[in-house]
Amino acid sequence: MEVLFERSRQKINHTPVVFVRSIMDKILWDARLIGIRGARGVGKTTLLLQYMKLNLPRDHRTIYISLDNIWFTEHKLYDFTDAFVKQGGQFLFLDEVHKYPNWSQEIKNIYDDFNELKIVFTGSSLLEILNARADLSRRAVVYEMQGFSFREYLNRKLKVKLPLFPLDQILSSHNECSDEILSQVKVFEHFPSYVKNGYYPFYDEAPSLYYQKINEVINMTMEIELPLLRGVETAFVSRVKQLLQIISESAPFVPNITKLSERIGITRKSLLGYLYALEESHLTIQLHKQASGISKLQKPDQIFLENTNLMFALAMESVQKGHVRETFFANQLKEAHQVQYAERGDFLVDQTHTFEIGGKEKKSKQISGIDNAWVAADDIEYGLQNKIPLWLFGFLY
Repeated sequence: MEVLFERSRQKINHTPVVFVRSIMDKILWDARLIGIRGARGVGKTTLLLQYMKLNLPRDHRTIYISLDNIWFTEHKLYDFTDAFVKQGGQFLFLDEVHKYPNWSQEIKNIYDDFNELKIVFTGSSLLEILNARADLSRRAVVYEMQGFSFREYLNRKLKVKLPLFPLDQILSSHNECSDEILSQVKVFEHFPSYVKNGYYPFYDEAPSLYYQKINEVINMTMEIELPLLRGVETAFVSRVKQLLQIISESAPFVPNITKLSERIGITRKSLLGYLYALEESHLTIQLHKQASGISKLQKPDQIFLENTNLMFALAMESVQKGHVRETFFANQLKEAHQVQYAERGDFLVDQTHTFEIGGKEKKSKQISGIDNAWVAADDIEYGLQNKIPLWLFGFLY
């Protein structure tokens, strides 16, 4: 047990806090049980360690442990927690819970038995809270974490503190928002870099290996997490990879389920299940005409890769600028908004706002006559009336 305390303190002490993600301020840290889900590589571990370093005592009352630690192959999490609380422990931070067998049942028991203990846990984006064996949905406050917004990328890279703007503010006062940003940053000096290689926090660790690392994230998700958490047989993992590659080559992809299932050699039901798993894994975004009642057996109308960096990692030679723009918009909006397929225009947001995406010459013809319709245009610093700079939607979080 002592080795876990030592490792925890080492990790906390070596965690930088110069830049902190905006989700830090959204989490209700006073809750007794908090879950943070997200794809590999988006910074969940760093978020935990930063919060601990900035807000909690670095002594016997606080500990960070990763449940993929070999120590837990011979020790139970519940037994560890019992000893931790008896020694004065108050704050328990658990990383990678999905790698620990029967994690949900033990966390439920810990929550029920140790009333003074606060628990924060992280896991894969595939982590099921509602359907987990112990059903933690009534106990845990769960947050979804995704990669850097354009704003966060700029703040970290340039060591600045650019503000975030809610969607309503962007729609009503986009020129004022643009003024505040452009007075501090030359946006188009950095926007092209962000869409290519700025979404994952490890973008600056070894720039020449960035896309290789993204592909490692993809492979780990498909080869380990899908079989572990979704029961995908390892023999079928290659077909899921094939499916992702097909999507990447033409994203936004309009799926013909019958033809696609024949091409890959699986049933329609299996194909729809794989598509659903890819979205759960934060590898794709599925758009439907109606977002209510969406199930894993419902055919999506369009499929995008989850972020623009995935596009360049998987299909660099076939990446089209128009598709990059649409993927950027869908990714930045989905963090806090409902994004749907639109019959006219490109996207319907929160069932209220229609958006057409394009370059600086894009007109409003496709959305004329539609209430609450907007053009998100690339390659412009300032907008005019219902025409808004595309990059500004990177300041939503």
